[in-house]
Amino acid sequence: MSAPTTKKSKEAAGEVETVNEVRLVGRVSQAPEERVLPSGDSLWTFRVVVPRPAVRGGSRQTVDALECAVWGGRVRRSVASWAEGDLVEVTGSVRRRFFRAGAAAASRVEIEVSGGRLMRRAGSG
Repeated sequence: MSAPTTKKSKEAAGEVETVNEVRLVGRVSQAPEERVLPSGDSLWTFRVVVPRPAVRGGSRQTVDALECAVWGGRVRRSVASWAEGDLVEVTGSVRRRFFRAGAAAASRVEIEVSGGRLMRRAGSG
């Protein structure tokens, strides 16, 4: 029986630790909305708009609008009180979610939020 592999032994063996972590700080583009899925599960969805830094010769796109979903936990109560224009910080992971849309299968990429906080209310400075 071999010993469990530790982070240090992985690094020594040349393996790379993989990570799926996201941190966004931006404005909520519209009030979060609770959705009940056909399965009976509910989730909160919202979009965070994050400005892109200006890069000479780069894309003309000035912001990224990122779809976010909250499936459970304490963060649901916080998100329910957010409003359009609020400055928020969210943490989580990038997820690709598959679902049925009519007769076809569909998917979307979104941020599965595991933590979040209100940084400043809209219109408060």
